[in-house]
Amino acid sequence: MEQFASENEKNDWKDNITILFSEEVLRKKVEELGAAVSKDYASRTPVLVAVLKGSFIFIADLCRKISIPVIFDFMAVSSYGDSMVSSGVVRITKDLDYSIENMDVLIIEDIIDSGRTLNYLVKNIEARNPKSVEICALLDKDVPGKFKNKIKYKGFDIPNKFVVGYGLDYAENYRNLPYIGYIENTV
Repeated sequence: MEQFASENEKNDWKDNITILFSEEVLRKKVEELGAAVSKDYASRTPVLVAVLKGSFIFIADLCRKISIPVIFDFMAVSSYGDSMVSSGVVRITKDLDYSIENMDVLIIEDIIDSGRTLNYLVKNIEARNPKSVEICALLDKDVPGKFKNKIKYKGFDIPNKFVVGYGLDYAENYRNLPYIGYIENTV
């Protein structure tokens, strides 16, 4: 039997979200990051590797602020499932479509939590012999005991809260919010 949300549930679905970064704040930060990437890669054509699903909105906005040619590819990795806490097991659910050997790779991440997934991903990409590997992350969460990853382009540092919106989800919900916020109460 299918379950549908009532009209009240449909209208209340974002009432428990506290906004951390508005649309305007996100737009300005993405412009800054795009300008920095354009400057640093001015004589090269980087491969932007977006980590799906969470980074799809970020990369869509970011690439339009990059003023140099870029190549796109995508990977999907999972360590959460439908939980608010990482399982600790990282799996590649969608691999790159193209070879990145001798290419400049820029990993585009929505959020770095424990850093475990990103650490795994960097090692996986480095094993493919790219010319360089750098990281662009919109959010870097303050998590005790996190893996240290060298982030070249960072949007925001955030507190240890579960955030949603702008591509980030909780059980596949909230990705379409135009801002980033955190959930007050688990829904």
